[in-house]
Amino acid sequence: MTMPDERTRSIIQAREFLIAVRHDKSLPQSVRDQAYRLLRHYPTAEEVLLAGKKEELRGEGLMGRFLSSRAD
Repeated sequence: MTMPDERTRSIIQAREFLIAVRHDKSLPQSVRDQAYRLLRHYPTAEEVLLAGKKEELRGEGLMGRFLSSRAD
């Protein structure tokens, strides 16, 4: 079972991966363009951590927390 901090870290790392793909000139332009399009709507690390903080302040829901305010 994935824990909220693991999920948070994965989301943040996925953004970093998309940024790396976007700037990798060895990849086809179409791949870099797709990474750019995805990044336009992808949350920043700060947004993900803030969402986790809000979940923590709200308390445990029916299905538990989805994100964490920490990624370490």
